[in-house]
Amino acid sequence: MSRVCDLAGVGVLSGNKVSHSNRKTKRKFLPNLQNITLTSEILGQSFQMRVAVRTLRTIESKGGLDNYLLDIATSKLTEKGQSLKSKVKKVAVQQEENRVS
Repeated sequence: MSRVCDLAGVGVLSGNKVSHSNRKTKRKFLPNLQNITLTSEILGQSFQMRVAVRTLRTIESKGGLDNYLLDIATSKLTEKGQSLKSKVKKVAVQQEENRVS
């Protein structure tokens, strides 16, 4: 299982550990991934995902998974996130058409 966020694609970064004497050794910065169940109110479904806490904080600040997916650029999402966004968008447009009619 790779260390990549299922929605935002946040992955492992590499860099240097710098000591007091300024010696540099390679190290990895691992994302804080959590297995979590996110619920889409528009679709009426729950999805189990491995999401970075950074992404989870953004989802909560946007007001839920649906608002996060509709607000974020498609290019910033993984394939799983893009397919989920297209489903949410399709159902949201249908619900809006039903309200107007």
